[in-house]
Amino acid sequence: MATFLDFEKPIAELQSRIDELRRTAEGGDVDIAAEIAPLQAKSDRLLQDTYAALTPWQKTQVARHPERPHFRHYVAGLIDDFMPLGGDRAFADDNAIIGGLGRFRGRRVMVIGHEKGDDTATRLKHNFGMGKPEGYRKAIRLMRLADKFRLPVVTLVDTSGAFPGVQAEERGQAEAIARSTEQCLNLGVPLISAILGEGGSGGAVALAAGNQVLMMEHAVYSVISPEGCASILWRTADKAADAAEAMKITAQHLKGLGVIDHIVSEPLGGAHRAPGEAVMALGDAIEAALEDLDGVSPEGLRQARRAKFLAMGRV
Repeated sequence: MATFLDFEKPIAELQSRIDELRRTAEGGDVDIAAEIAPLQAKSDRLLQDTYAALTPWQKTQVARHPERPHFRHYVAGLIDDFMPLGGDRAFADDNAIIGGLGRFRGRRVMVIGHEKGDDTATRLKHNFGMGKPEGYRKAIRLMRLADKFRLPVVTLVDTSGAFPGVQAEERGQAEAIARSTEQCLNLGVPLISAILGEGGSGGAVALAAGNQVLMMEHAVYSVISPEGCASILWRTADKAADAAEAMKITAQHLKGLGVIDHIVSEPLGGAHRAPGEAVMALGDAIEAALEDLDGVSPEGLRQARRAKFLAMGRV
């Protein structure tokens, strides 16, 4: 049973009527195809019209959909012989940030990303995708390993932000994020970053300072969550929709601002409705981005990456 979002209630009602008709006809000789067809067509049109005019806040809800594919789904669909590598060699292994070696369409690559989890147990295990200092230090270690063996790096970003707990701050959260961002910029191998769902704050940028930044059509990318922004500006999270509009957090806004390089189209109704299609679409975009960087020297990659980010915000 699909999980419908608040703004999808009219679609949910139509789909409920269609499902009820199908259940009624089960096991009988009644042909209800003629009754279902117009209802299904109406539902499809409504879905298409709704997703063609999503507001930034509605896109935020889609980006957070519990059934949206996560890091592990993309790895399963795109990476062969994935071998996870754990630990920061200093404190612990962070389950919110996962990384390892594998083959992407014939290329050896290092893949690093946030994993949110799919249910209560796995979300707790992966800390809802909120990385701790040891997670970012693990990412640094794996990026250095990839640099040493001349392997392209692919990062899959999906986090509401780095873990804000006291213990994380005590272990140097800000420094770990800054060092991870620095390592991204200093890599002498291609770095392709993709925003899968949420790209929140420095916790996202620490893995997303790439040569090319891809973004799923209904993902969001921002310095703070809409609720956090609204709480600061208006002292209430009820203004989250206004904050989302003002912050320009959608892929379409960010492409226009030059923050990202390419928007990856999602299946009609969002990646959660056809995860397999979404995974393959991102795979095609990553492959194209890697091909664009074939033959570029290490110094050329570093210079292009730095120039790209230094140019942001200039008028």
